[in-house]
Amino acid sequence: MSSQPASGAFAFLMKENIVAKPGYNRWLVPPASIAIHMCIGSVYAWSVFNPALTRELGVVAASADDWSLSSVVWIFSVAIVFLGLAAAFGGKWLEKVGPRCVGVTAATLWGGGFIIGSLGITSHQLWLVYLGYGVFGGAGLGLGYVSPVSTLIRWFPDRRGMATGMAIMGFGGGAMIGAPLKQWLLGLYAKAPEFLGAESTLTLVTEGGRRFAETAQGKIEVIVATAAQAANLPGGGDAGVYAVGTGDTGAAATFMTLGIVYFCVMVFASFQYRVPAEGWTPEGWVPAPAKGGMVTTNNVHIDEALKTRQFWLLWIVLCFNVTAGIGVIGVAKTMINEIFGDLALVTAAFAGTYVLMISVFNMVGRFFWASTSDFIGRKNTYHCFFIIGIILYVSIPYFASSGGMTALFGFYAATMIIFTMYGGGFATIPAYLADMFGTLHVGGIHGRLLTAWSTAGVLGPFAITYLRNISKDNAITDLVSKIDPAAFAEKFGAPVADLSSLVAAKSVTIAQLLDIAPAGTIDPTSSLYNTTMYCMAALLVVGFFANLMIRPVNARHHVEKTHPEAVPAE
Repeated sequence: MSSQPASGAFAFLMKENIVAKPGYNRWLVPPASIAIHMCIGSVYAWSVFNPALTRELGVVAASADDWSLSSVVWIFSVAIVFLGLAAAFGGKWLEKVGPRCVGVTAATLWGGGFIIGSLGITSHQLWLVYLGYGVFGGAGLGLGYVSPVSTLIRWFPDRRGMATGMAIMGFGGGAMIGAPLKQWLLGLYAKAPEFLGAESTLTLVTEGGRRFAETAQGKIEVIVATAAQAANLPGGGDAGVYAVGTGDTGAAATFMTLGIVYFCVMVFASFQYRVPAEGWTPEGWVPAPAKGGMVTTNNVHIDEALKTRQFWLLWIVLCFNVTAGIGVIGVAKTMINEIFGDLALVTAAFAGTYVLMISVFNMVGRFFWASTSDFIGRKNTYHCFFIIGIILYVSIPYFASSGGMTALFGFYAATMIIFTMYGGGFATIPAYLADMFGTLHVGGIHGRLLTAWSTAGVLGPFAITYLRNISKDNAITDLVSKIDPAAFAEKFGAPVADLSSLVAAKSVTIAQLLDIAPAGTIDPTSSLYNTTMYCMAALLVVGFFANLMIRPVNARHHVEKTHPEAVPAE
């Protein structure tokens, strides 16, 4: 670290100008990192937006031109991809400019991404939502994520696991505040579409898979809503026919509001960051001798770390642990509705609370598992993640197929434990890296390892949506084979031969087919995610063996042999 203060218009943001003075209380730093992570951690409540974005035009239900769940889920994936890419490049930049500069940049990108996304929703341009929330917002996620990690590890060398747990705890808890806040804002800004009347009172026609109502003003594209769908409208509604494009889900205004609020909070928190003076250590602290050779007292340069076997094994460990959880998080609200939606307990409020509890357990898991790793070691902690996770993922199809309240509670408990370990993996990995590569470049190395998160952000949602769509299409085909073609034509105003176009236009769903299916037909919805859960368990098996193979870094990679100019002064 340079001893000369930085100069220029943005000098007040630079690392050299935020060095803490003697006597500074290190416990003032964690609240700033938690505040920033709480803001960016709201990405975990993305599934709250799924229902609104997939019926932005229809409002009461999805219309033919509404975005599909698959296309909306990928916005979350793009954000995670750019999180990893920004962290990979921003980690090294962080070591140069310090956490305050990186934090302010993250605030601008994250808040601005929401605002651009709002414009995309208003104009119904999906690419703008991808650009705003996915690209710019994702880059803000990555920079905001890495900004406190190396700083807190240096402030708390005596409690690495606890420090990284604190640094990343807020990210897991972001949805705890974000989910109810988003739900409230969506309700505040929502507007019900125009109600045209009961289905029996109108003349409806089907053209190209779409439904139209013949009115005095001509044909109007409509949605035929069930009583359950209409009940979710602002103020409630009646079953019947609603005009497409006449309401508002409130998503655009919610995006705009959140963008402004998150920007303000993150900038304020960034200005609370301080870095310790060179050579600072906690008063009275004496480094404990390494146990079992898994905690090094040496350092590995950021560029050299990529040449080690350990870095790539840890990359696999993090990637597969994240892949197994991130796909479920992205569609959590949709999944619990589809599997247990027939239970009276599973209302819209219950599903919203489920998303909230994901955040709570994600956050608690980050602090609990990271702190536990200080006592049982990072490697053993990851062994716990993989062994327990395999058992729990395999159990989910059983609970889904069993049905009933007992199965719901079993599913709920299994997923919550999974989310503690998902969050715990993120919180433990920086300390794992510090143990393996030293603290000199841990921020930059951590940033580059987060490309594993980017990869998982694609693999997880892709697997869960791709496999679910295959299961859904097979289920619809199977149901149609059991239905009288005349009853099908009467229900949907088109023959069975038009099934593909009807499904593409969202005029035919599993729920609607069950209404005209023979008595005793089993609802296939609960089994839509079974294949995905088994695939996730298989990934955890691979992760377990990768973790098992990790050994201490060979001395030939230490900084004094590869980059002697970077060796810290004694």
